Amino acid sequence: MKYLFLLILLLPIAAQVYVTWRLWQLLPLPLYGKVVVSVSLAVAFALFILSVLPQLDRFPMAVSTVIYHIGTSWLLVMFYLLMLFVVLDLLRLCHVVPTTLLYDSWRGSAMVIGTIIVLFTYGYIHYRHKERVVLSLQTEKPLAKPLRIVMTSDWHLGYHNRRAELARWIDLINAEQPDMVLIAGDIIDRSLRPLREEGMAEEFHRISAPVYASLGNHEYISGEPGALDFYREAGIRLLKDSAAIVGDIVIIGRDDRTRYRRHSLDALRQGLPKEKYLILLDHQPYHLEEAEAAGVDFQLSGHTHHGQVWPVSWITDALYECAFGPHQRGATRYYVSSGLGIWGGKFRIGTRSEYVVAELSQK
Repeated sequence: MKYLFLLILLLPIAAQVYVTWRLWQLLPLPLYGKVVVSVSLAVAFALFILSVLPQLDRFPMAVSTVIYHIGTSWLLVMFYLLMLFVVLDLLRLCHVVPTTLLYDSWRGSAMVIGTIIVLFTYGYIHYRHKERVVLSLQTEKPLAKPLRIVMTSDWHLGYHNRRAELARWIDLINAEQPDMVLIAGDIIDRSLRPLREEGMAEEFHRISAPVYASLGNHEYISGEPGALDFYREAGIRLLKDSAAIVGDIVIIGRDDRTRYRRHSLDALRQGLPKEKYLILLDHQPYHLEEAEAAGVDFQLSGHTHHGQVWPVSWITDALYECAFGPHQRGATRYYVSSGLGIWGGKFRIGTRSEYVVAELSQK
């Protein structure tokens, strides 16, 4: 575990050094100009480190917000600069790209910087757009009337997704006139401070339908006791290894797998009426076979963000049986959401932010 932590720490440091070195070689600037750029990149990297540390909460709110935005955004920009320079260096070694394009070159600088600006402008605009996904669910179990259920995950409210953004999301949900709203964890990002200072709990009371949610790993990162208090203040019905019977629907919310001693799904299933449609909220989409074996009709998960940016989405696709979208095992249907919000820099490249509108009806 110690070596894994060191590797995780060393990888971004190595990327930072490589990107800084290649920009030093690329930019046709005098020495002081190269030094200014290099120092600026070092500061951005230091802000990234600070953005994931508890000390971030000690700064004034406006300062913490700037640190979080710059630091986490730089991580993504550095990642794409790393990929771009690796590709260009490989093409240079294969004599496809001339060496002069990558050393003290205005043309090469314009190409690299222009690519990053266009890519991240698109990524930000794409993140701001919330994809509306329609899902049709049918059941042979008794259902007094068709139900419209808005399903989401991974709001990540915090220093980057503030109350004004939350209000816009709630307007989208209310426009659907849902019978209920389900949230599969990670409502909170990394700290409760922005949620408390901006009174975000009050905003949740505008949702025009009952809200049921399960915990995610970020509720534990932010501090579980405080997260539970926030859920109560927001009027959210938290299902933490517990179930709720809502008319013809049974909703089970599993504790996040961060807590190793959470109850088994079989234990949670015991004593619940089997004739009702069963929905499971489980933040992390591991061991999907458990829901199938327990006779769950539908499982909603999140957590993966579908990698958030390409090509990380390829990694999540390899790690999970289903990392994004609809899935089915036997009679059990699943949906793994890429999330309504996002962690860190507000960019979606090759993935999407979304909310699901599920129509549940009887066959």
